[in-house]
Parts: sequence; C-alpha cells; structure tokens
Amino acid sequence: MLTEAALTADLRRLGVTKARTLLVHASLRSVGPVHGGSRTLLAALRDALGPEGTLVVPTFTTGNSLTSPVYLRRTRDLTRHQLLSYRENMEPFSPASTPSDGMGRLAEEVRVHPAAVRSTHPQTSFAALGPRAARITSGHALDCLLGERSPLARLYEEGAYVLLLGVGFEVCSAFHLSECRQPGPVRRRYDCRVMTEDGPRWTAFLDVDHDDSDFGDLGRWLETSAPAGRGPLARGRVGAADSRLFPLRWAVDTAARWIAAGRGAEADRA
Repeated sequence: MLTEAALTADLRRLGVTKARTLLVHASLRSVGPVHGGSRTLLAALRDALGPEGTLVVPTFTTGNSLTSPVYLRRTRDLTRHQLLSYRENMEPFSPASTPSDGMGRLAEEVRVHPAAVRSTHPQTSFAALGPRAARITSGHALDCLLGERSPLARLYEEGAYVLLLGVGFEVCSAFHLSECRQPGPVRRRYDCRVMTEDGPRWTAFLDVDHDDSDFGDLGRWLETSAPAGRGPLARGRVGAADSRLFPLRWAVDTAARWIAAGRGAEADRA
C-alpha cells in the first residue's frame, strides 16, 4: 500500500520541484493501491510542490454539450421525445458544484477542496490550488475553450510543467493550445447549458474545432524528439504509474510545428 511519503519521493525523483506550477492529468488506478486514495495523492503533489507551488487539473464537463462523445453516447438510443426531455432536464453548469466528466478522482479531489479555485467555462474548466490559482483560472472566456483566454495560456505564461501520471499523451490538454495558435484554424459551433439570473438556458458560441484523435501520435513524435536523458522530457514511475514530466511551453511550441506540418504528415521535416 503506497503512502504519501513514498509518492512524494517518487514525484521528486521524477523532477517535480518546489514552487513550480504543475498541470496534472492522472489515473489513480495506474498508480496502484494508495493508502487514503486520491486525497493522499493530492497531499503528495502539494508536498512536492511546497506552499509556493500551484497545482492545476482539468475539470472538464464534456457531457454539457450537444455534440460531445459523452452526450452522444448517453442519448444514442433515445426517442425524439426522450431526447427533448433529456436536453430540457440537463443540469446547467455551476463552477461551484458541477462535477467533472471522466477527468479522474484526483481532478475531483482538487475540485472539491475548500481552497480550490475553478474557472467558469461550462465545458472546459480547470481547477487550481496554490498562490497562482486565481490568476490562472480567471477570465476564462465562453468562446475560448482552450486558447488564449483560457487557463492554458496563463499556464504557458507561467512557465508551468505538465505531469502525465499514469496516462498517455492522448489526454494532454496543452496540445489544444497549439491548435489554437495555428493561422486561420477551422471553427465550429458549440452548445452548452448554463445557469443565468433567469434560470437555466442553452447558449451557443463559435470556437476552434478541436481534435485530439491524433494526440497519441503527436506524443510519440515528441518523445522521439526528446530522447531520455537528453531533452526536456523526464520519464519515471510514480507508484506503479508510468509518468512523464515536461515543460508546457516546450510541448505547446513543438506540437504547434507538428500540427502546422500537417499533423504528422511531414513532422520529421518540421
């Protein structure tokens, strides 16, 4: 059974240092049996970062949509009448109370922490703990899921690091900022349900058409461009979880070149 001290030691061995800003995507199951579960993992991360460090996690609510895989799966077999009823009764997003969809137990542990601050986007919010939490999560515009007016851009400015703890590059949200920085990105409509002074309502906005279907390929290319021990990407284990630690700015800038080169079609020449 893994303890807080053991996890903290693994995090420090991987390269997590005090006073750092850290964006974490994590699978608690991959870490192995932890005494105290997600609460202990959170404590270990905060211990490794110290009181001057800031921890950030994605607290996305992808089910709050008319087009997301989560919504489509839930409504796939509904009749038209059932579908209309489902939409009408969907819970509107509330930063204070709406749980995240499929982000893992660590993300929820951070979200419900009394000191956590959460951005207000109804689909792609982030939650944070630490001295830079308010700055990172403030000003998250409705029509900017993961771009320049989102916490990802603030993390880029802060020189944050990304920790993939027991998960692959497929879920690396930082790559979406690279998509937003392409010239003339394709845009599409998004719909979500929000709470207003007049009660729940649907709202729509236009933003970049994000595509994470090839992020695994992008991650593999990144790893070949940063061989172990000779680049900015560190690899190791936290508990039983294969983990990677790297600068967010490096990942975003390098991924932007890969995307500009045809999303891998000419990556070797980028």
